[in-house]
Amino acid sequence: MLRPVVDADGAPFWDHAARGELRVQACADCGELRFPPRPCCPHCQSFASEWRPMSGHGRIWSYVVPHPPLLPEYAEQAPYNVVVVELAEAPRIRLVGNLVGEAGARLDSLPVERIRIGAAVRVVFGPDGLPQWVLERP
Repeated sequence: MLRPVVDADGAPFWDHAARGELRVQACADCGELRFPPRPCCPHCQSFASEWRPMSGHGRIWSYVVPHPPLLPEYAEQAPYNVVVVELAEAPRIRLVGNLVGEAGARLDSLPVERIRIGAAVRVVFGPDGLPQWVLERP
């Protein structure tokens, strides 16, 4: 699997994910949650930030099934899905990932026919620390 490019602003997100925690950057002054991570709050322009734990629950906001696979590294797992998940605590924050049958499963482990917009999901983490999503009601 390809790994994301980690910059200084996003490094804490990936550090927490490697420990099995979903955290989102928040402004330490106004409290506004933001994603993707960035140095300055877009609401109050403060440079103070903190990382708040999220429940890991959300809903599928959108999804796509690329045909053919967009990258050769993923060809053997095609067809696979890419979902956009709206977080329960912060509906304006949407994370991209894959819906799988269980933590660490292959990208093709869940039949595409089971994916529905609005389906309740929760985050799981594979052995590589990448956030994935599973259905709340398998």
